[in-house]
Amino acid sequence: MVSALLLVFIVALAAGHGAAFDPNPLQDFCVADSTSKVRVNGVPCKDPATVTPDDFFFAGVDHPGGTASRRYGFTALPVQIPGLNTLGASHARVDVAPGAVFPPHYHPRASETAVVLDGTVYFGFVTSYPDNKLYAKVLRRGDVFAVPQGLVHFLYNNGTAPAALYATLSSQNPGLVLLGDALFGSGLADDLLAKTFLTDRETVDKIGLKFRS
Repeated sequence: MVSALLLVFIVALAAGHGAAFDPNPLQDFCVADSTSKVRVNGVPCKDPATVTPDDFFFAGVDHPGGTASRRYGFTALPVQIPGLNTLGASHARVDVAPGAVFPPHYHPRASETAVVLDGTVYFGFVTSYPDNKLYAKVLRRGDVFAVPQGLVHFLYNNGTAPAALYATLSSQNPGLVLLGDALFGSGLADDLLAKTFLTDRETVDKIGLKFRS
């Protein structure tokens, strides 16, 4: 009986682990059809007869662009390649101004590997509770650093020149949770935050105003 229960547990655990990642593709490629109105867990495929080399191509990673964060001083340029649809990967160029940060955050559905294109950054991650161990290094051009899935990590440009990185994530939709924004910009009760950070409501309110402005 114990052996049977253990077997059921192992099978259930394995099934749950497999479901936590993007599903394996069932064909060579499934180029995203951005014109489709069909809603699925991903993007519908184009007719293979209409696929071209441009569906696997992206130009413009040689310079900054994309969404800018004036609060933190970084920009993020998604590398949108339709041919990566269903392949469990996404890419982005990230630029961080001198003295600026890509603040502590995590990707709930992806690990990350980043290569430094230019500049110098302090890059690291923190393991889960209760260890909360920091793994971090100062990276320079050509260096590569990896972050396990779901762990809090950060970038800090501690140099005097702009820094640029190219990041690869192991999910088509990795998700992004900025810890400061999630905690102080979401409407969580000040009492809860004060108890969480072992401080008083006045301090929490002062911090919160910076995220609500």
